[in-house]
Formats: sequence, structure tokens, C-alpha cells
Amino acid sequence: MPKLPLAFYQRPDVVQIARDLLGKYLFSNIDGVLTGGRIVETEAYAHINDQACHSHLGRYTARTKVMYEAGGVAYTYLIYGRYVLFNIITNATGKADAVLIRGLEPTEGIPEMLLRRGLTKSARNLTGGPGLLTQALGITTKHYGTDLTGDLIWMEDHQEPVSEDLIVASPRVGIDYAGLDAALPWRFRLKGSPWTSPAK
Repeated sequence: MPKLPLAFYQRPDVVQIARDLLGKYLFSNIDGVLTGGRIVETEAYAHINDQACHSHLGRYTARTKVMYEAGGVAYTYLIYGRYVLFNIITNATGKADAVLIRGLEPTEGIPEMLLRRGLTKSARNLTGGPGLLTQALGITTKHYGTDLTGDLIWMEDHQEPVSEDLIVASPRVGIDYAGLDAALPWRFRLKGSPWTSPAK
């Protein structure tokens, strides 16, 4: 299947991109092992008028600098000292938008994913959450800045369009600090998927 091209990520509307990523496939080839699955949950973060975004008000740090690159690279960072989150940078150079991948339906390399997660059977806690799916896919902070059209981490379109009535839009998770922006309905899920994160 063809990889999603850079043009897909470099469009200006991060909310649209977050919706469009539902039903696409995310793969990693770490240490020669292919793992991946279908994206079932995303969150959009915009550099303008979004206090939840790491680049809000032009914040530029060692952590956020990759956000200012042209769309199509990985933004990985650690939370709670243990979970790595995987984000896709979108938009043009200097316009630091990102989409967080929050849930994945595993389809490829499940035995390896189980091993990485220390699990014995495939259930939601394998990839149903942003810090879990990175562990399952072997994505770490060292993949910060990875080109998402390369052979390490990439997305594919398997021509499985998701109709509007199957998309649940709701406020994002864990961003109470973002004031009124915390209520923006920028979390997108596939209705009825058992692989979305348990967060309300």
C-alpha cells in the first residue's frame, strides 16, 4: 500500500487532518520487526488559539522545536516519566500544529506487540491509549523528528474511508489547564471501536 505523502500532512487544517487519519494505518519497523494497525482515535492541536498546544504563543524550546518543521515528521515526548506519546507534525514550516495518535486497532505483528507490552492476550490495553500504542509499536523518544515517509515509522491509506456518522467528536483528554480551549471537540474516535482509549 502507498504511504501517505507529505502533502497529506502539510495541509493547513489540523482538525481536518486529525479526522482524516481515522481509518488510516500506522506502521513501525523497529529492529526489523513490522508492527502496526488501524488508527481509531486522534486529537488535534493547533498553534493558534489553542492553549493546549505545546507551541501556543510561539513557544519554542528544545522539546517543541520539531513542531516548527514542515508537516510529516514525528513529535515524540515523555509524560509522567514513563509514557511516550506519538504526534504527527502538520501544516507548513513555522506553523506548529500536531495530531496525537491516541488509539490503534492492532493488525500487524501482534505477537511482538504483546511481548513489548508484557501481555499474553490481545485486548484494549494493548494499543488503546496513546502511551500504550507507542510501547506496542516500539516508538520511543529517540524517534523524535523521524520522517514519516521513510521506512521506520509511516502511515498508509488502505482505502477504508470512514463516514461522518462513524466519527465521534468530543473534548480532548487531560488538558484542564487549557481554559476554554479544553472544551474544543478535537478528539476524534471511531464509533463502537473496542480499541479507543478508555478516557471519557
